[in-house]
Amino acid sequence: MTVRTGTRAAIASTLGDVARLALPWWTSEERLKAWALLGIVVGLTLALVGMDVAFSFWQARFYNALQERDWQRFLHELGFFCVLAAIYIAVAVYQLYLQQALQILWRRWLTERMLTDWLADFAYYRIHLADPGTDNPDQRIAEDLRLFVDSTLSLGLGLINAIVTLFSFLFVLWELSGPITVLGVTIPGYMVWVALVYAGLGTWITHLVGRALIALNFEQQRLEADFRYRLVRVRENVEGIAFYRGEADEKSALVQTYMQLMANWWAIAGRTKTLTWFTAFYGQLASVFPVIVVAPRYFAGAMQIGDLFQTATAFGQVRASLSWVITSYQAISGWKATVDRLAGFDHAVARARAAMRAGEGVRMAAGTAPELRGAHLNVRLPDQVPLIEDATITVAPGEAVLLAGPSGSGKTTLLRALAGIWPFGGGTVEVPEGRRALFLPQRPYIPLGTLRAAIAYPDNVLGHGDDAVIAAMQAAGLDQFVPLLDQANDWARRLSGGEQQRLGFARAFLIRPDFVVLDEATASLDPASEALLYRRLRERLPRAGILSVAHGESVVPFHDRRVELVRPPGAAGHLLAA
Repeated sequence: MTVRTGTRAAIASTLGDVARLALPWWTSEERLKAWALLGIVVGLTLALVGMDVAFSFWQARFYNALQERDWQRFLHELGFFCVLAAIYIAVAVYQLYLQQALQILWRRWLTERMLTDWLADFAYYRIHLADPGTDNPDQRIAEDLRLFVDSTLSLGLGLINAIVTLFSFLFVLWELSGPITVLGVTIPGYMVWVALVYAGLGTWITHLVGRALIALNFEQQRLEADFRYRLVRVRENVEGIAFYRGEADEKSALVQTYMQLMANWWAIAGRTKTLTWFTAFYGQLASVFPVIVVAPRYFAGAMQIGDLFQTATAFGQVRASLSWVITSYQAISGWKATVDRLAGFDHAVARARAAMRAGEGVRMAAGTAPELRGAHLNVRLPDQVPLIEDATITVAPGEAVLLAGPSGSGKTTLLRALAGIWPFGGGTVEVPEGRRALFLPQRPYIPLGTLRAAIAYPDNVLGHGDDAVIAAMQAAGLDQFVPLLDQANDWARRLSGGEQQRLGFARAFLIRPDFVVLDEATASLDPASEALLYRRLRERLPRAGILSVAHGESVVPFHDRRVELVRPPGAAGHLLAA
């Protein structure tokens, strides 16, 4: 009873996950297009089943004409076959094409929706920090979503086809098979009962043998994603690996991950081999089993050879429909693993967004005062260990504040809290209404594309003219890259660490925010360049409030006051005016 209850609960949970993932598109603004296209695809699928039934009756007439050596009837049936086959081919082609169109539209909508949810309310950042079990979001959005759409449609239409085929051929088989008397008991439509027993036993055995594939497929998708992620990490850090001569260590880590992947793959192969032993035997036996069962009636003269073939075909169709689970079991197990991974990701995104909307973490508010203000900030680590308690900091327009403190005291995390992205803690950050703050981290984010787009990020590149962009580059010391302004490249690789930090300052010079927050934004530059950039920042943005985290003494003269973050060992830190 416990096993059955657990199985029912698992099925109900899976169906709930499928509904959560699938239904939004079918009730969205595109629902009319979606349902119309699905209706056409299902209609064409039903038409194919109807033509299969017509082929079964044609088969009986055709072979009977051969048995009776009726030349005219033979030619007539051959012509009928050509017409029916041409219609069948046309319907099959458009059924496949429109099914693929449905997949494309559904996947596009789902991808956009999932990207929107993932990138909203800093869910992507919170999951990265607090939910490491939700691994490889890129793989889940790109690969798992594709598999979900393709498998859901193909399995769903396959199930519809199986149900319609079952009922279409069930009555044909019932009429053709006739009664049989066993131990004095007459059983009408006995071939129908034989097909039910045959398929039922096969489905039960298939589930016993193949159910382990669900967990194995889930694990395989995770390991494949982990292996790809490690390869990408090597590609993105080629210079650091080369400097350290770390090839052997990287190869060892890659091989270890790949060996785990291979071990799981071998487990899938072994389980698939066992399952294939049974399904191959089941399928081969099914090709002659109906003929063996119905042969006594044929040899008794109760039917013609055409009727025998039609009966065998009808039995095969009924058996195949009832055996849909058997023939689709590997696809179902892979689909179930995909649903679990996507549902887990979807739930993680929903939890992260709900936590952000519920006010967990630092709360952002529009301030009425002119300064940027962080009030009563309590910052915790992801494991809830207090990092900073009751910190209040203000930055007035035109004022430059230096935030100092030992490495590891929590300065960067405090800046994350001021940015409103750190999800662990509490307090309020007030940014004057209508004012804009720009954060320059130690390693600025540089998107793929042109250098112009990288400098204007996150603004629209069309919002800034050539003169403004070039002036910002020159002020940041990037004169040599002006001719390459519209060249698309992976600039995060092309530029050195110092040049990337110069790009961050060029971004500030171009966007001209009301507040600039710098987190060791000149750490890769020499003291002279560092001082020059700070001098130009104060000159070009004289009314901007500036909050800096920096260790170099060369930047101290460019600040109006200093705030010290003090964190005693084993205790939470606090701010002191210096």
